[in-house]
Amino acid sequence: MSTTSDGRLRADPGDRLVIRGHRLGEPERDGEILEALGSGGTPPFRVRWSDTGAETILFPGSDAYVDRLERKAAR
Repeated sequence: MSTTSDGRLRADPGDRLVIRGHRLGEPERDGEILEALGSGGTPPFRVRWSDTGAETILFPGSDAYVDRLERKAAR
């Protein structure tokens, strides 16, 4: 999980945002982070949802986490 020192989520384009299900048995929802609109990679995030392809801007709640994209070092 990637967070700032004050506990806010931090992400880069290409990372995956995951929203946990709110009820027992409810699936997670995920999408690709297209852009972090806050300073230093913080929310709000522009996200393309994997289930619908729709793009939204959102401030994730405590039910969300970021899967960091593995980045290769520049050669």
